[in-house]
Amino acid sequence: MDIGLLGALNVRENGVSIAPTAPKPRQVLALLALRADQVVPVPTLTEELWAGTPPRSARTTLQTYVLQLRELIATALRPGAGPEGGAARSAKDVLATLPGGYLLATGGGGSDIQEFERLREQGCRAMDDGNLTAAAGILRRALDLWSGPPFADVPTGAHLGMEARRLEESRLCALDQRIEADLRLGRHRELLAELTVLTSRYPSHENLHAQFMLALYRSGRRGEALLVYQRLRTLLVRDLGLEPSARLRRLQQAVLTATAEHHDGLAVPASGGGLTGVP
Repeated sequence: MDIGLLGALNVRENGVSIAPTAPKPRQVLALLALRADQVVPVPTLTEELWAGTPPRSARTTLQTYVLQLRELIATALRPGAGPEGGAARSAKDVLATLPGGYLLATGGGGSDIQEFERLREQGCRAMDDGNLTAAAGILRRALDLWSGPPFADVPTGAHLGMEARRLEESRLCALDQRIEADLRLGRHRELLAELTVLTSRYPSHENLHAQFMLALYRSGRRGEALLVYQRLRTLLVRDLGLEPSARLRRLQQAVLTATAEHHDGLAVPASGGGLTGVP
């Protein structure tokens, strides 16, 4: 089974999509796929679907959704349905009923979330080791796995919503690290268009603004670098009552005194410390 969740829902068994079109069965499949090869308790699925106010028929309705998913799985497993020409597993093997809940068995397959996390950790280790070229390449491969927001075409309740926020934060950390690696490799001009978009999308994200300032400064656009700082300061003071961090103020002074070429290592650790107002 191949699972894609970093964007539109894309779950394939035997090369055939098993994603239903109806919203709530898609929600069930997304949560089962997120926790593939683990039992997802019935109360967890119920909370995801009905947000603490399940109907009296909740358990029966959930069983109906599971049956609909098994029908799609059975079609995918039918001989000749996919490139493998069938499989030994049955629909109940793939989507198993176990004590307390349900389990989606991948049969040794993988998910884009697992691959993203693996590459992100590998890229961050390369950064720690000072291998900037490898870090930039690995983190770029990790970020290329994203085709949109997590579970982009699936309704999200408490569990999927929380996981989507965690994944977005993890993506931002990987992006910070990749841009830092590119800056240290002297790729400041290539970063300008990307950072223009990112600072517009995340208008109070200090680290992205610091990276944009440094890329502009190193591209000979000192005045624009100072304008980026001023726009961020205006927003932070107006909306949050905060001044920019001491680190960002030091970078502004370095741009003013034309010593910013010595500033490196702008990105913060993967824990996210040092960011102000990250959406």
